[in-house]
Amino acid sequence: MSETPLPPSELTRMIKARPLPAGAVVIEATDKERAALAARFGLGAVHSLRAEIALDQKPRAIRATGRLRADILQPCAISTEDFPVIIDEPVDLRFVEDSGRPMTEDEEREIELEADDCDEIAFTGEMFDLGEAVAQTLGLAIDPYAEGPNAAAARQAAGIVAEGEQDGPLAAMLAALKKE
Repeated sequence: MSETPLPPSELTRMIKARPLPAGAVVIEATDKERAALAARFGLGAVHSLRAEIALDQKPRAIRATGRLRADILQPCAISTEDFPVIIDEPVDLRFVEDSGRPMTEDEEREIELEADDCDEIAFTGEMFDLGEAVAQTLGLAIDPYAEGPNAAAARQAAGIVAEGEQDGPLAAMLAALKKE
């Protein structure tokens, strides 16, 4: 059974595992990358996306910590109208080298100690894609149930009322049951 290849990332930033870059790695999405990310995540737009990531070599792993900031237009979960959202998220990832050789007990212990703190991404070879990891962090930071400023008006127009404001015989029966 063959594995279907993943589509290419919209935000590819390949980083050489050895030696790691000195200082923070800054990832800033271009206009084309932001448009592709908006399409991938169902957004009206990604106006800006910038991440600053520090990389730290660990035994058989690379710890990536930093911050992701993005300015997006997201559809309201109620009205579907786009509204502006600022994302400001910490990034805490671990790229784990899959070299094919078994880990030593010390390496396993080191990875277990860090496992509670961050997400783990396997990589093979000499490079890993920090850009795709940032793109995935953005995707996870988007609240799929976010409500825009016109959500209440959209609910009212659709006849959706807040809990406890229902009318009719069933609502009266339900209220009577709740009192018991």
